[in-house]
Amino acid sequence: MTKSNNILITGASTGIGYDLAKIFVRNGYQVFGSVRKQADADRLLEELGQDFSPLIFDVTDYKAVEKAAKRMEGEIGDEGLGCLVNNAGIAVGGPFVDLKMEDFRQQFEVNVFGLIKVTQAFLPLLGARENHPTAPGKIMQISSVSGRMGMPFVSPYVGSKHAVEGITESLRKELLMYGIDVVLIEPGPIKTPIWEKSMDPLFDKFKNSVYLPVMKKSHEKFMGPSIENALSAEKAAGIIFKEFEKKRSSTRKVIIAQKFKNWTLPRLLPTRTVDKFLGKALGLIK
Repeated sequence: MTKSNNILITGASTGIGYDLAKIFVRNGYQVFGSVRKQADADRLLEELGQDFSPLIFDVTDYKAVEKAAKRMEGEIGDEGLGCLVNNAGIAVGGPFVDLKMEDFRQQFEVNVFGLIKVTQAFLPLLGARENHPTAPGKIMQISSVSGRMGMPFVSPYVGSKHAVEGITESLRKELLMYGIDVVLIEPGPIKTPIWEKSMDPLFDKFKNSVYLPVMKKSHEKFMGPSIENALSAEKAAGIIFKEFEKKRSSTRKVIIAQKFKNWTLPRLLPTRTVDKFLGKALGLIK
């Protein structure tokens, strides 16, 4: 069966989504990218040309998601969808005891429920229907290494990525019926605006928290250096594209700088040992 040349990337305006859109366009694919603002749509059209089609919707606006799916179906007809990249996401942080329920709700609305809605809306175009005219597509979930291990002060984000990982594990098995593959992409720190947007105002928001000195030390010792030494979004996007093009993709693909130090070693050590090391380094324990 013919493979579809159409790609949908959510959150295409910046970061990994933007660089991934550029790579797909450069390699001859027709890319549909979700953005939330007309200004971003205009900018991407100018930069990426006629092989990019903006879809203006927020993943938390379910009616807008359904409308975008119908519009896309009308445009591509029987061509189908070759890949859905669920990239849109935000990062909500802060001490667990100081966070409000609204903070957790916002985090899950975007990273989990938005991802679910988009996936359900576009599954028929990926091949989850009878007599689909093209080869089944692929779903790539942009998760995070936080989906398998958590650092302090990002519990909403970590929780949302754990949820994405669990949902994806079930979904991949269910979609065997249609031949649609589902791949988890697990980046470590990447130089993207997601952290600039979330970390800069954090200290001010929690200026009265007992955890403020610890948060500052955590940023100074761990978060800051890890972002400074992180892979670029362009590099990460290149790795994701290569994974997409594989005939048999990995079920999970970790993308992280200094992989042994930042991923392999912490997972080899006993959990209590890692907790104790972090606790002492941040002043949480003596």
